[in-house]
Amino acid sequence: MVEELVTAGIAVLSAGTVYAMSAAHVVKQYERGVVFRLGRLKSQVRGPGFTMVVPFVDRLRKVNMQIVTMPVPAQEGITRDNVTVRVDAVVYFKVVDAAEAIVRVEDYRFAVSQMAQTSLRSIIGKSDLDDLLSNREKLNQGLELMIDSPAIGWGVQIDRVEIKDVSLPETMKRSMARQAEADRERRARVINADAELQASKKLAEAAAQMSEQPAALQLRLLQTVVAVAAEKNSTLVLPFPVELLRFLERAAPAGPPQAVAPVAPVAPVAEARGEGAREESAPSSQETVETLARAVMEVLARGAGGATEARGIEAGAAGDVGEVASESGPVEAKTRQD
Repeated sequence: MVEELVTAGIAVLSAGTVYAMSAAHVVKQYERGVVFRLGRLKSQVRGPGFTMVVPFVDRLRKVNMQIVTMPVPAQEGITRDNVTVRVDAVVYFKVVDAAEAIVRVEDYRFAVSQMAQTSLRSIIGKSDLDDLLSNREKLNQGLELMIDSPAIGWGVQIDRVEIKDVSLPETMKRSMARQAEADRERRARVINADAELQASKKLAEAAAQMSEQPAALQLRLLQTVVAVAAEKNSTLVLPFPVELLRFLERAAPAGPPQAVAPVAPVAPVAEARGEGAREESAPSSQETVETLARAVMEVLARGAGGATEARGIEAGAAGDVGEVASESGPVEAKTRQD
């Protein structure tokens, strides 16, 4: 009899333990418990902590109240300006009413995901490409409103929606790159033209100021020479004013033709040497001009641009020699008559 009572007690204790374990539940801080008694929702939502339900009569379902981050798969669509794009986004939402999230919709996560994809395709079709690339704040607000409108009845609140990436075709990327390059080139040309205009105005003012003080031009010239000489090179620029050449040309002695003493007729040998006598008739003028020309050519050859000026002086010297030869013509004729 005692053994039977002990066995019965152990059985009752085991059944009580199993019953207590089935009735006891722990709800975490970020969760809420929704209880269904015989299939009917009880109005009271269980908070975090330890709670008890009736085993085999009540059924407890826990709902996560944290913010859920859900990526939206990339959706391909055609924008309002007929450009094919692929856009993906991310949705942040949370459950604000655990009972509604369980009763109103079968799976609120799947429902929010499908609504987000549909709304994203709708936004793509209503927007231009420029809006997708530069005006995303407005599109994010519109997308959030479109998803949040039906989600309110599910006990879900959309916290935030963000468009992550907009993928464009390669041809469109190249076209946009060419457009951006052309726009930058246009702005660069405008800036360059404006700089040239400002520089021309400043140069005009500087020229007007230097024209009043000629010494300023000489000082600027000396500064340029110093700047060129400061470089590590073996070239020295020596400016040679053209006015000095003109002064030397005017200072060259033209000299009147010299008188030749009468010469008595001599043997034919003198006639054979007549050409040499004519060349010696005016040696001073010709030699003076040639010596001056050679000196100027040497000076010009040492400076920048000396070759061009030297050729001009040489041509002038040749002209002077011609004039001297023409002036000595009557003297030679008079000599032959004598």
